[in-house]
Parts: sequence; structure tokens; C-alpha cells
Amino acid sequence: MTNETAGRQAGASAAGAPKRAGGAAPGTLSVLVLDDEPIVGKRLKPALEKAGLEVECFVDPAAALARLEARDFDIVVTDVRMEGLDGIEILERIMVRQPRTRVILITGYATVEVAREALVKGAFDFIAKPFKPGDLMAVVNKAALSLGHKAIL
Repeated sequence: MTNETAGRQAGASAAGAPKRAGGAAPGTLSVLVLDDEPIVGKRLKPALEKAGLEVECFVDPAAALARLEARDFDIVVTDVRMEGLDGIEILERIMVRQPRTRVILITGYATVEVAREALVKGAFDFIAKPFKPGDLMAVVNKAALSLGHKAIL
């Protein structure tokens, strides 16, 4: 296998464009959802897919980070409090590697301090749990518009 073939299989383009996973139509927004509570991904994935987004869900922060190393996502929705890595650490890593990515933090432990820290470190928005899928969809819509995509609502 040549290096060029290996690069294509890993999702990289010869022109140096962001690495995208196969199967996504050009112009389709990609979303990674990370929450250690499986119900969150199960509730959000259908709503996001119904809006025409490509969605991958993770409950393990290490697995999500590995996926984020393998490809770029337009939007990442991550919980703040998780075992191992927390959402602020995930945010910091994304901002270094994929500064164009819009990161939306969700948490059941919302405080002004945590929200301020998240926004200072580059989070696009911050949502307190519990929330309805429609609440998140409104923020994802704002993120899509900020990336130059058409509205998803």
C-alpha cells in the first residue's frame, strides 16, 4: 500500500483538507456527542440525525479523544463531569487541534465559574442539564450558522 493510499484510508486528503470520515455527504455537518450517561446519546442522536446531521456518540472520553484524533468534527457536544477526562480537558484538546470546531458543554453541575471557564477556553456554548433535545438543537443551529452552514431547524 502506498502512503497516498494509506492517507486516503485514514480519511486525510492529498490537498490537506480536514480529515473527514467516509460516508458523510459533502456539506453535511458532523457532530460528536460525548456523555458517560448512555441515555444522553440515545436521546440526542435521533433528533440530530433527523435534522440531517452525521452523528457519532461516545460514553468513554478516551474513545472519543481517539476518534477526534482520527477525524475532524464540526460540532462536539460533551458533558463536563466524566470519569478520567472531564469536558474542560476535552475542550482544551479540541481547541489546540481543531480550533474551528464548535464545542458545546452540557452539565448537571452548572455553575457560573464552570461556565465562565468553558467560555474563556473556547466553548461555543454551555447548557445545563436537564435539557430537552430542542434546547440543544437551537444551540447546534447557532453553531451551524456560525460555521457558514444553512440553518438546521
